Order: sequence, then C-alpha cells, then structure tokens
Amino acid sequence: MDKLVSVWSKKQSIPENYIFPPETRPGKFIDAPPCNEIPVIDLSKTADNRTDTIQQIMQASKEFGFFQVINHGVSEKLMNDSMSMFKEVHGMAAEDKASLFSEDTSKTCRFYTSCTIYHPEAIHCWRDTLIHPCYPSEESMKLWTEKPTRYR
Repeated sequence: MDKLVSVWSKKQSIPENYIFPPETRPGKFIDAPPCNEIPVIDLSKTADNRTDTIQQIMQASKEFGFFQVINHGVSEKLMNDSMSMFKEVHGMAAEDKASLFSEDTSKTCRFYTSCTIYHPEAIHCWRDTLIHPCYPSEESMKLWTEKPTRYR
C-alpha cells in the first residue's frame, strides 16, 4: 500500500523527488502578464449572452490559465460539504484505501496514484485519485466505495 502518496506521507517527510526545484515552480515565469486580480466569470449573465461568456472563458484561459466563476448556482453548503468529503476520503485509514487500490484501469471504482512507473521521472507529481462512474447516479452509486459511510 506504499504506492499511495497520501498513505506514506503521514509516516515520513516528503522525499526530495516530490519537491520541484524553485526555478521550475509555477509563478516564476517571466512572460506571465502582471495583474492585480484574476479574471472573474459571472455565469448569471450567460442567459443573456452565452457567446460572450464563452469568449470570456477562452480569453481568461489563454491569458491567465485559470479564472474564478461566480453566480454558478452551486450553494456554499454543497461546496463546503464536498470539500469536507474530499478530505475525509483522502484521510481514510491505509487499510481502507488498500481495499480500493487498483492499477487495473478497467475497474469502475478504484483508488490509484498518478504514476506507478517512477524511474523515468526526475520529479514526481503528487496525485492520489478516487475514480468512479457518476451517471446515471442511481445506477452508479451502487458501485461507489462503502467508506466513508456518508460518501454515498
């Protein structure tokens, strides 16, 4: 079970090969345009002009690589509950994660790490992932993990 970063990182410090050198970290690029704030896309205006919203998203993606979305209709409670659940899933005990861990890409619900072939990588990315089908939800939920219990 030592393949999942979220399991072994609790027992030891992060190895050097998971730490990007300062000169390669995001935010240090000379050609990045200076700005005081990131682009904000207001989805409440989409009904009036969908094309304009799409253009804003494309422009923000091109110039900044990311943007903030407001008035999207997702409640703050749902967003907070989702974040809480993400933390709970990734904070599960090692044995619970082990029962879900699989490198078999044909499994519909599995926990895996981004890469198990580490030797060609100089620096590894930290990405443990839980993946499962989502649609249609009534049928897909039967395939989801049993733990944590409130996940379903």
